[in-house]
Amino acid sequence: MSTQGSGPTSDVVVQKYGGSSLATVSQVRQVADRVGALARSGRRVVVVVSAQGDTTDELIGRAGAVNPHPAGHELDQLLATGETASAALMAMALQHSGLAATALSGSRSGILATGPHGAGVIVAIDTEQLRTLLDAGQVVVIAGFQGVTADGDIITLGRGGSDTTAVAVAAELRAGHCEIYSDVRGVYTADPRVVPDARLMPDIDIDVMTEMAFAGARVMHSRAVELAALYDVDILVGRSTATRTGTRIHRRDGNDMLEDRTAVMAVVHDTDIARITLRTHDTPDPSPDVFRFLAEESIPADMTTVASAPGGGFSLGLTVHRSHAADVSRSFSDLMAPRRHGVEVEDQVAKVSIVGQGLLSRPEYASRMLASLVGSGISARSLSASQLRVSVTVPSSDAVRAVGLLHSEFGLGAEAGALPASLSPRP
Repeated sequence: MSTQGSGPTSDVVVQKYGGSSLATVSQVRQVADRVGALARSGRRVVVVVSAQGDTTDELIGRAGAVNPHPAGHELDQLLATGETASAALMAMALQHSGLAATALSGSRSGILATGPHGAGVIVAIDTEQLRTLLDAGQVVVIAGFQGVTADGDIITLGRGGSDTTAVAVAAELRAGHCEIYSDVRGVYTADPRVVPDARLMPDIDIDVMTEMAFAGARVMHSRAVELAALYDVDILVGRSTATRTGTRIHRRDGNDMLEDRTAVMAVVHDTDIARITLRTHDTPDPSPDVFRFLAEESIPADMTTVASAPGGGFSLGLTVHRSHAADVSRSFSDLMAPRRHGVEVEDQVAKVSIVGQGLLSRPEYASRMLASLVGSGISARSLSASQLRVSVTVPSSDAVRAVGLLHSEFGLGAEAGALPASLSPRP
């Protein structure tokens, strides 16, 4: 993705509104009022919208009722209509308030994408039309979650893809800033739905947020954060109806205190995963073939382990999103045929992670994590660690309890005080 256009456009504001913020006519009008106030202040505004409410799930349900296994081409055409309709309604609401506004589908907004249907990747944005409309005083409303291939085919970007659309547009317009609004106040130290005393984080380093998003934090799409880090786009995450600031995600300038840079900052969990283990016998290392397949299908894998087996052969394990488990398992069997092999799928597991900075060089973090879980009777397996994240798999039935235990262990609760986890005393 390469930026087009000549100079910075710092007077451009790119905002994204999630489907829960646009579920009703009243909410669409409220967002239009908010956008209108910004436009009337003299800023040039681009609004990226998701499908209203549960529209995407409803469309998937309709597709499944007609065909339990719809082709990706037709499914993407269907799902893209949700965001397209949302963009049209928002533009209409802005026009009704007296503002000039234009709604654009993914193709009309110049978004070029590639990859498999349902998991497209933005490769470029032709900003000529966007800039022309903005220069003419228009509020531009873009249907998120979608783009068009080089052949003119509609392709969707996967769940949360509207976040990626907004960040990509901000990067291409050189806005340097992107605002993501939904029904949450911002980024928390844990999912507040399962940890009542989770704290709102006023700001967070973008590299840490990248790890949180990939590890399962649903407040931001992982590819959107990766893109923001690559193109140095600050992100503000907040509630669409709130007047107070949410969470600022940005590249820290290095002036933070040492303790803050080495603390455990959050606990993240993901229950939508499966653990897949491929065992081969008397065969070469299958890793190159396995990862070539994952790359071709754009399937992210995590917590990978490869080990040689006694007597020859290999054992390769990894975690993938549960929706990919059946296809990955089947493909592994196809890749290994007719060689001797076995594939095991565990779908009653969850991934629980502590996220922060300086974690790998301080093994006491992993030690405390494991001691807390095992001491409470929770089986922790498949540990993987980096400077920013330590993850383990646990039985899915224990995931919520594990998050609460670790949130308390590392002193992240609202009543824990200001000490970072690296300095918090053990009981």
